[in-house]
Amino acid sequence: MKQYPSRLKYRKNHKISFSNLYLKQQKTFNTIRGILSLKSIENGRLNYKQIEACRKAIRRMMKKQGIVFLRVFTNISLTKKPVATRMGKGKGSHDIWVTVIRKGQIIVELIFFSILNYNLSLKALKSGSSKLPVKTKINFNYF
Repeated sequence: MKQYPSRLKYRKNHKISFSNLYLKQQKTFNTIRGILSLKSIENGRLNYKQIEACRKAIRRMMKKQGIVFLRVFTNISLTKKPVATRMGKGKGSHDIWVTVIRKGQIIVELIFFSILNYNLSLKALKSGSSKLPVKTKINFNYF
């Protein structure tokens, strides 16, 4: 997975305010491919390391018995000025890349190949959700 976007429309982003996170239903709120999914139940921010730790935990438990789809990407940069610098002289350089998670948004989708792997998939998603700083629940998609 890429850590940050290869091209940007603007060099630096505005700071994310949590007041605009309470948005209506969007396309990231429904499962597309997966049967099981990990859904956030609160707003927050995820960085690349947290998403990658979640993905690795799920892959280790599944052992090629399913497919993992990530539905989030770190596309917003947070900037930081060096320690002990004076005021002014512009905005700081890129420090960390994050993604904004809204309440009800799907973070990870999972397809398992047989019904025997259902319990294993649930355990894998629980171990993946423990790596994330937001509260999540496991969704089952009925076709």
